[in-house]
Amino acid sequence: MAKYIALLRGINVGSAKGIAMADLRSAFEELGYTNVETVLRSGNVVFESAGTLKASAGTLIEDAVLMRTGVQSSVLIFDADTFRRVVAENPLTESSDDDSRLLVTFLDRDLDDDQVDAAGVSRPGESVLAPEELAIGSRAVYQWCPDGVLHSKVPRRFWKQFPHNATARNWRTVTKLLARLDA
Repeated sequence: MAKYIALLRGINVGSAKGIAMADLRSAFEELGYTNVETVLRSGNVVFESAGTLKASAGTLIEDAVLMRTGVQSSVLIFDADTFRRVVAENPLTESSDDDSRLLVTFLDRDLDDDQVDAAGVSRPGESVLAPEELAIGSRAVYQWCPDGVLHSKVPRRFWKQFPHNATARNWRTVTKLLARLDA
């Protein structure tokens, strides 16, 4: 059995897109996935599949969640090895002293080095974000927000350059997902 992690975007954030975790689990089980486990209430699912997932798996999950709950949410899916790679690539873990302020913005596909425009985020020889830090990985953007996520200095236009589906999780959630993946 192959293990996967699905990250649903915007689930149970404030009062928007409320989904009971039992309904989320059921949507996955109805698609034939096994050992389905939700982690926290923010749209994180660890599950197993008898084989390699098809490219259409994300769309099938989105449709199943919509049918079961009435909530539309984008889904990013990571096989176990890819998720572990994204976690291992985080260069900001030594900077962080609060896992709730260290973010990983997961992307639905790998980035090429020339796809990222740091305009508005850095200038040669200095960072306009200090004390905040930002790093680009192959399939994620890592962000340390010592003043809190709500006080991030990263401009909205920076995030708009990514034509990909994306969703962020704090490091505390990421490490919980990794622990469940490895259990």
